[in-house]
Amino acid sequence: MSKLSERLKAFNHGLLPDMIQLKYEAMTENAFRFYRGTCHLFYEDLSKAPPLPLSPLTWICGDLHLENFGSYKGDNKLVYFDLNDFDEGILAPACYELARMVTSIFIAFEALEIEPEKAMKMAELYLKAYSNTLAKGKAISIEPRTAKGIVCDFLTSADKASQKTLLQKRTISKKKKIMLSLEDERHFKLDKKLRQELSAHINEWISTSSDGPYNYEVKGVIFRLAGTGSIGVKRYLFLLKSTNTKNKYLLLDMKQSTPSSVAGYTTVKQLDWDNNAERIISIQLRMQYVSASLLSTTIFQEESFVIQELQPVKDTIKFKLLKDEYRDIYQVVNDMASLTASAQLRSGGIQGSSIIDDLSAFGKSEEWQEQVLNYCRHYADKVKKDYREFKSDHQKGVFKEN
Repeated sequence: MSKLSERLKAFNHGLLPDMIQLKYEAMTENAFRFYRGTCHLFYEDLSKAPPLPLSPLTWICGDLHLENFGSYKGDNKLVYFDLNDFDEGILAPACYELARMVTSIFIAFEALEIEPEKAMKMAELYLKAYSNTLAKGKAISIEPRTAKGIVCDFLTSADKASQKTLLQKRTISKKKKIMLSLEDERHFKLDKKLRQELSAHINEWISTSSDGPYNYEVKGVIFRLAGTGSIGVKRYLFLLKSTNTKNKYLLLDMKQSTPSSVAGYTTVKQLDWDNNAERIISIQLRMQYVSASLLSTTIFQEESFVIQELQPVKDTIKFKLLKDEYRDIYQVVNDMASLTASAQLRSGGIQGSSIIDDLSAFGKSEEWQEQVLNYCRHYADKVKKDYREFKSDHQKGVFKEN
C-alpha cells in the first residue's frame, strides 16, 4: 500500500463504513473530484512546504474551490450567489484560502480539457479581482438585480425554482400521502429505531428552538448522500408538514459536524467553540452576506449537527457546460474572487481576524501574487500525480476495507 493510501485511510477511519466506499468511488471520477475529497491532504502538504507569503489573518471557509460557490435562498427569502460550504471554516492566513481556490482552477480546467493558458489567465484574474475588491475595502453581494452575465441567468433561473419542484424530485405520493423517495440513489433507508429517535429529536427542536419553523411536524426521515468530502458523515433528510396549512411541506437537512481539516496545520490560536456545529455556523454567519434559511445547530446522541432548509435553489454553476464560453467563465471567476474578498472584509476585525485597513493594504500589494500562483501551479501537478496513484490503488482493491 502506498503512503498516500495510508494517509487517506487514516483520515477516513471512523466514518460510516458503507459510505466510505462510496466516497472512494466518487473520488476516482477525475482529479478535481479527488481534490474535493482530500482537503486534509492539501493542508498537510501545505504545512510541510516552503511558507506562502505573509498575509493577514482572516476567517476562511477552508475548502474553497470552484464548486463551493452557489445559489441559495436566504432567510429573507431572496436568492444569492455566494460561498456556500463552511465545514472546514477556521481563522487562518488569507493565503490559505487563495491557494486552495487557485489550485482548484488549475485542476478543474484540466479535467474539463480547457487549455493550460486559459487556466493560468483565470488564476491570474482570480487573484487580481480578489485584490481589487480587497483594496477598495468594501464588501459586495450578488443577487439577481446586481449579477451579470451567466451568473445573472443562473440566479434568475434559481429564483423561479419552486418548493413544489423540489418535493416532486425528493418524494413520492403513496395512498394520498407524500413520502420521501428511496428511488433516488442519494437516499437510503434508516432502521426503525433510529428513524423514531431522529423524528422525536427534530419535533422537539421545532417546538423549543427559536430557529425552527413554526407549526410543523416530522413526516419522514432518510439518510442523505451529498457532496464529496462529506460522504461518510451522518446526514439526514427530513420531510416536515405544516400543522395548520394544508399540503404545505418543507425539507430539512441535518449534517454531522466534524473538526476542520485545517486545524491541525495552523499555529493560529482558535476560539474555544462549544462544538464543531457552532464553529461552522458562526463562521458562515459572519462571512455570508445573508444566512441560509433555518440555519441552526443541534446535539443528537452526543454529536453536533448543522441544520438548514434543503432548498430548490441551492446549486453550483456547472463549468462543464461553460467550457467553450470563455467570456462567461471570465465573469464567473471574477465574481467568485470578489465574493472571496467580500467575505473576508465582512468578517474583518471579528475575534482575531485582521481589520479592514490591513486587508485593504494586502489587496493593494502585488508582491505576493506570483508566489501564490507558482505554488498552486506546482501543487496542482502533485494533486494530479496523487490522483493517478490513488486510482491505481483503488483498482487494486486497497480501499476495500478501510
